[in-house]
Amino acid sequence: MMAGIGHNSGQVEEPGKSWRTHVWTKARKELMPTLPLEVVRLRVKRAAELGLPYKTYAGIRASSGHDLIGFLFSNNALQVLRDGQLLPQDRAAKLAGLMRCVNAGVAHRPVTPTHLSSLPGLAGAYVAPGFSDSWSDMRDQLRAMFAAQGRPADRYLIVGDTAFEREWAEAARTAGYLQADQFFGG
Repeated sequence: MMAGIGHNSGQVEEPGKSWRTHVWTKARKELMPTLPLEVVRLRVKRAAELGLPYKTYAGIRASSGHDLIGFLFSNNALQVLRDGQLLPQDRAAKLAGLMRCVNAGVAHRPVTPTHLSSLPGLAGAYVAPGFSDSWSDMRDQLRAMFAAQGRPADRYLIVGDTAFEREWAEAARTAGYLQADQFFGG
């Protein structure tokens, strides 16, 4: 089988390939911090406290520059779709296992923040931005949620279940977004 036009099949025959490879490898190595073993152990422990795989936690920490202090869960991520509904057992167990973090909920209608905040593992809940809200309205509403807690948004990870909820992370400038099935284990 032949590669398409313009494709070199990964083979570079130009002079200087070995030098470019050497320089690229060295630059990548210098970018990656060399952490003392004790720091790595502490971060592995922190990832476990947050219920995250180490690789996920390390990536979030590297991109945000901060440790996570909490999560913002949409009611969709929690699989709570109406008032009166309890958390599914897997969701409740995961929230119960989280340590040293603040967990809040965000409720889409018809779920109310009052119901969501009554669920175990959540310290509070807020009304979700509306689907018809402008970007700036969504941003302002999300920033107000974090301001009400007195904590910076970039220390929180949003756990959601829709593309609309993914936009919240960008609008509020949080530490990132994680799909619910990744967080709760599929």
